[in-house]
Amino acid sequence: MKAIRKFTVRAVLPESLAALDELAGNLRWSWHEPTRQLFEHIAPELWRRIGGDPVALLGAVDPARLQELAHDHDYVSGVNLVRDDLRNYLEQPRWYQELEGAKPASIAYFSPEFGIAAALPQYSGGLGILAGDHLKSASDLGVPLVGVGLFYKAGYFSQAISSDGWQLESYPLLDPDGLPLSVLRRADGSPVQVSLALPDDRTLHARVWEARVGRIRLLMLDTDIPENTDDLRQVTDRLYGGGGEHRLLQELLLGIGGARAVRLWSTLNDRPEPEVFHTNEGHAGFLGLERISSLIGEGLSFSEALQVARAGTVFTTHTPVAAGIDRFDSSLVRRYFETDLLPGVAVDDLLGLGAESYPGGSPDVFNMAIMGLRLGQHANGVSKLHGEVSRRMFSGLWPGFDASEVPITSITNGVHAPTWTDPALKALAANRLGTADTSTADWASPVVSDQDLWDVRGDMRRQFVEDARRRIGAAWLVQNPGGLIPAWINQVFDPDVLTIGFARRVPTYKRLTLMLHDPERLRALLLHPEHPVQIVIAGKSHPADEEGKRLIQKIVQFAADPELRTRIAFLPDYNIGMAQLMYPGTDVWLNNPLRPLEACGTSGMKAALNGALNLSILDGWWPEYFDGQNGWAIPSADAATNSAERDRIEAEALYELIEHQVAPPFYERNADGVPERWVANIRQTLAGLSPELNAGRMVREYVEKLYRPAGVSEARLSANDYRAARELAAWKSRITAAWPGVSVAHVESGGVATVPQVGDELHLRAHVQLNGLAPDDVTVQVVYGRSLGGDDLTDVSTQALEPIDDVQGQDALADATGSPASGMPTLFTGTVELDRAGGFGYTVRVVPRNDLLISPAEMGLVAVAS
Repeated sequence: MKAIRKFTVRAVLPESLAALDELAGNLRWSWHEPTRQLFEHIAPELWRRIGGDPVALLGAVDPARLQELAHDHDYVSGVNLVRDDLRNYLEQPRWYQELEGAKPASIAYFSPEFGIAAALPQYSGGLGILAGDHLKSASDLGVPLVGVGLFYKAGYFSQAISSDGWQLESYPLLDPDGLPLSVLRRADGSPVQVSLALPDDRTLHARVWEARVGRIRLLMLDTDIPENTDDLRQVTDRLYGGGGEHRLLQELLLGIGGARAVRLWSTLNDRPEPEVFHTNEGHAGFLGLERISSLIGEGLSFSEALQVARAGTVFTTHTPVAAGIDRFDSSLVRRYFETDLLPGVAVDDLLGLGAESYPGGSPDVFNMAIMGLRLGQHANGVSKLHGEVSRRMFSGLWPGFDASEVPITSITNGVHAPTWTDPALKALAANRLGTADTSTADWASPVVSDQDLWDVRGDMRRQFVEDARRRIGAAWLVQNPGGLIPAWINQVFDPDVLTIGFARRVPTYKRLTLMLHDPERLRALLLHPEHPVQIVIAGKSHPADEEGKRLIQKIVQFAADPELRTRIAFLPDYNIGMAQLMYPGTDVWLNNPLRPLEACGTSGMKAALNGALNLSILDGWWPEYFDGQNGWAIPSADAATNSAERDRIEAEALYELIEHQVAPPFYERNADGVPERWVANIRQTLAGLSPELNAGRMVREYVEKLYRPAGVSEARLSANDYRAARELAAWKSRITAAWPGVSVAHVESGGVATVPQVGDELHLRAHVQLNGLAPDDVTVQVVYGRSLGGDDLTDVSTQALEPIDDVQGQDALADATGSPASGMPTLFTGTVELDRAGGFGYTVRVVPRNDLLISPAEMGLVAVAS
């Protein structure tokens, strides 16, 4: 019998345990081990069975057990101590509060998904986990962030595997009343709603759920309310579900509705409205248009409002391929904005922001990433390599500039150490090194012996093996209802065998099945008589990705071989709960994407924080941190003539590494049974990577490199009734109008000997036609560097040339040409010292100059000498 409706009944706690409700209501429990231990103590088996969810635990535990604990003085005291610790955590100044100088009083962080805890399944993969870790680290650092997302009634999806290895999706509905959420309400108790005008005189309404993530509030919009028609109630049904129009509705709600929700939340909580808006990928890009509409309502023009919105917006791109970007038909976008959705914003102005108006772009497409870059003065990729890839990928927006000059920086992702570090490793750091903060612990200290490290790694491996067997057994019962779990499942994986992990989303570029390229070679590695390996695999393929599902099926079918099934297994329904045991329980983390298609790849970071060694293609974060002792680099066959050849070469390199470099040192033991070389690499990994891979480092970089500069820019443009914004908009209009007539008319050089030598000085005189612009409106630069063949320069430097008031020269030129002196070129001069030998080349160019621009390339305007 199936229920027609489900809801959660919350327990009535004894008065002495009332603090448990306060602790359960703040998601700090997802990374605060003392809080988790308090809840686990209530009913350990139930705690494990429900996946470590305090709210669910309090709803399911026997009331008699709560009454028993209410009379346990030590337990009650412990609950109150942890509650007091939470309050201190929420109120005491932290790193951000101690920063000197200008800093935003409020920052809004928008993301389509947030992975905070298994109990709140609002994520599909790395993007959501990153967003959750961003909030947690911002909380730990005291950064005044407010998160904004959507509440998906069915989350992403639950994964099962059929008997023939095919992925099966199901969408169990979530009951928000049974989650650590509360409805955002007005002072009179009525729920807050935001509304969006839609075509055909329809209106989309959404209520706002509020989650407490330590010091951070996360607002989540939900359309499943009676005020909406049945079809509109489904807008927030599933994460990344539905077709183009459904996806557009979700992104309109996230960006426009989210910006309105933040404004209401700020007012209701007497908080300052955000000065900086951070959009995590392009999905939330419409928030900039909502801000423009609001500013137009204050009397600004579109172009003036655009300057203010851009100045305070940070845009983070996560995709290294165009196929990963959301693109909508321009006609569809036009239909949605030819309404009262955004008062004051003309549709053509709006469409221009997302237009692919560059060579190779489609004129009929609205590109969310392009809009994100045009609306965000501050933009970044998520690793150094991804920053380089992004600058090349989006260089069409800045024609005439080298890719290195494209104004997209990079901040390498990090992961929240308290969430992803196993409690056993935290306990070792606390007991031996005096701190439970594993990212700052001195892992190089001999106080932690090799035996200590090897023992804790063994404990984490055994813990994972037990969990994997439970999961495989549960999956077998799903396929064989009413059956008995076969005995072989209790032999899956050996706690003493080298364990390799591979878990992530399953798009084709991540190459889940590269390890199967030579099945017999893999079989030999798994069953090696002296140094065997075992491989655990997990991950979900998007429901519409048939090829990804086929990859999973190949793995599952290979692992079904009776001879291999205790050495390799696919664990279904990859989620946070599984990951928190898998990362610590693996000795090696495998990553073999097609370089350079992995923007960052944070799964390997989580493994490294637990002392696992990485075995990876040099892609994402790994090129920055691989040092030869913290893992292995799989050589990339970038020169291969086709994908099949590349896969063959890289698969063979993978097999060679595992057989000859990875597995042997794991089994080389001293008299005490400790693999000294292996443990030295564990120590190197923990000491060198823990501080760098911690999301605290990442968030501090966002604050210093992006949030603070964006806050300063926004404040400067908003001051004095937006005076600077009005002036900047007028200046840009004047520059853009004049630019077609700006040119480098002539360049003269001198001062260099017949045979140039190091130390010579190159004197330059550039005659620049400014077409009515003032010299202060531009920077004339000599661009110089190495010339190694062809016309391209490398190791490029720039130096500004100075304008010269050459009245006599202009008069002479005017007389010679018969043109008025006012139309003559302006002279700019300068000197470049030849400070290195070898091929040398230079050119001269003109770019706009204004103190409110953050880069000479920002406007995409340049005039280069020909």
